Amino acid sequence: MAIRPAPGNLVLAGRPFPLGAHPEGGGVRFAVTSTVADAVEVCLISEDGSERRVELTERTFGVWHGLVPGVTSGQKYGYRVHGPYDPSRGLRCNPDKILVDPYATRITGGLTDLTAALGYAGDPMHPRRSKVDSLGSVPLSVVTSHGGPDTGVKPEVPFEESVIYEMHVKGFTQRHPEIPPNLRGTYLGLAHPAAIEHLVRLGVTAVELLPVHWFTEEPYLVRTGRKNYWGYSPLGYFAPHAGYASEPGREVAEFRTMVAALHAANIEVILDVVFNHTCEGGLDGPTLSFRGLDAPAYYLHAGRGNVIDLTGCGNTLEPRSPTVIRLVTDSLRYWATEMGVDGFRFDLASTLGRPGGGVFDRDSALLTAITTDPVLSRCKLIAEPWDVTGHGYRVGDFGAQWAEWNGRYRDTVRDFWRGAVGVDDLAFRLSGSSDLYDHNLRRPWQSINFITAHDGFTLRDLVSYNDKHNEANGEDNRDGTNDNRSWNHGAEGETADPEIRALRARQARNLLATLLLSTGTPMLVAGDELWRTQGGNNNAYCLDDETSWLDWSGDPDATAMLAFTRRLVHLRAASPALRQPEFFEGRTTPTGRPDLIWFRPDGEEMTEEDWFDGGRRTLMMWIDGSNSQSRTREGELIADHSWLLILHSGDEPAKVTLPGPEFGETLKPTLDTTTPDGSPATPGALTAGSRLTMPARALLLLRAPRDITPQ
Repeated sequence: MAIRPAPGNLVLAGRPFPLGAHPEGGGVRFAVTSTVADAVEVCLISEDGSERRVELTERTFGVWHGLVPGVTSGQKYGYRVHGPYDPSRGLRCNPDKILVDPYATRITGGLTDLTAALGYAGDPMHPRRSKVDSLGSVPLSVVTSHGGPDTGVKPEVPFEESVIYEMHVKGFTQRHPEIPPNLRGTYLGLAHPAAIEHLVRLGVTAVELLPVHWFTEEPYLVRTGRKNYWGYSPLGYFAPHAGYASEPGREVAEFRTMVAALHAANIEVILDVVFNHTCEGGLDGPTLSFRGLDAPAYYLHAGRGNVIDLTGCGNTLEPRSPTVIRLVTDSLRYWATEMGVDGFRFDLASTLGRPGGGVFDRDSALLTAITTDPVLSRCKLIAEPWDVTGHGYRVGDFGAQWAEWNGRYRDTVRDFWRGAVGVDDLAFRLSGSSDLYDHNLRRPWQSINFITAHDGFTLRDLVSYNDKHNEANGEDNRDGTNDNRSWNHGAEGETADPEIRALRARQARNLLATLLLSTGTPMLVAGDELWRTQGGNNNAYCLDDETSWLDWSGDPDATAMLAFTRRLVHLRAASPALRQPEFFEGRTTPTGRPDLIWFRPDGEEMTEEDWFDGGRRTLMMWIDGSNSQSRTREGELIADHSWLLILHSGDEPAKVTLPGPEFGETLKPTLDTTTPDGSPATPGALTAGSRLTMPARALLLLRAPRDITPQ
């Protein structure tokens, strides 16, 4: 076993910041935070697994630091922390556990022996310190130099023009026939022209990548031999996940290459980041990094050393801790600058605003540090505005600079199209959710509208299953939500019945059309446009197989859904009035009519009493394009045609009377969900005030052409 170095070993003082391992001055400067340690050793690991320990004797502001001469990039290393082991106070220092550097920009190896990684022995609630050395059983940090392939020019797409595409790096390309086998499932696979072509033709402006921070399996997955596929189990907040590299050790360069390829196609890169918990789990979990360095500085603790779990994952990062605030903001800046990332979606973001685990505060220290940072304030910032507690559900409550996943939008639109609700709440969702966001200086594009997400049914499964079917997860179908607001339309799962299949496809088109034609920022999920199914599994987090990977075989149903989705996305892009950056206010337009009017099926305006009729299944939405608040990149207003959107979720056809001639002499059908590709079933122009029959469960978009020549 290695011993501490002899006094003659040369270690220069270095300096405390920036944290991490940085090649400089003929060696590497190491700096790591621990306010509770008595001593810290950096452990240099050779290729044969032997270890050389170097004590860092300098401590400044709670940062242990030193410059070790002769060390170069590529050196594997970890830390050993000597200090108090007193679980009753949350202190769990254990020098027998080698720890990953929280600031490591590359991590290698994996968790191969959970028992060796445990910092305790015996009962985790009344533990004694484990004396088993974890070296050889846990991941290690690797010294890297900054730089690499250029990440290109950031597209800086205005939020109101954005269409977000949530995707998994591996799952997107793992089965793609046009991508070389050695690149499938990797950063370079996503950078391949075949992958880029699909995104460009689809028309999305940003990819939102499921976690790419270095992650490992949670203890309960390790014990059962399962994998974490989604990646919501972080260990390294600066290191790209090595499993997505086509060549081991080149994950940093390959990630940057991927970003450059997407930027060249004018597509932004948004990362799903998990700053609410880590892979170390609860008190019975392993000691891999944070817990061994300074558990009270990283994790929320209650009395007697117990942790507070707001995440359902065993631990919660402490958002009021200076150590955590520095870690989070340093990490975000690194990805935004060094790695070229354009924005971030914060998983379970409510936890970031609950200092000490208490009441949510939109102006908490951590949330404020993010939004006031000169680099991060220019990034797209998206909150998942809830955690696993009731108090943590904060949709609409984040501060001025935050966009939010709009869970109210998802639930309302799903309920409307399955015939479960009327039109009162739907009107808010279609027009930008002003009831949630027209305060605190926010804009309608800060409502991230979505129907499906990685967590839940795919679009196809949403219209094919009443219940979840998660047996493959190994948890007896207990995992995953039971609140799916889904409808199987007459048969559970796959069926050969042509009427059920046709109705399901129409309902999927209704959901997609509602999403893309609503004011706000739409988010699609990778594979929905390809009619992907997970067999009714609504929580496939541990299934790294065909269940989760996209199927590119392109059967007729998938081809039709892809064509429809492309039509929708490009229609939105070409129609400024359908993606306005300002809330509708009833303001008078150049036509003399309000900017937004709601109509009943008889062509008359909705009255206050009409909104309280829970049995209504038909709504018409008029948007006056003559006063569109969309602007060019130079800031000039863009006039547009006016639009009439008709939504009918009833199970029988409905008679509809179009508005009078003051809204346009003619209306041109533009999108019709009754046809597979969305082309109008009746393409000819309709006259004002005419009557038409809306088929059961259908959406129709009509355009009222106007003279949009600038005045």
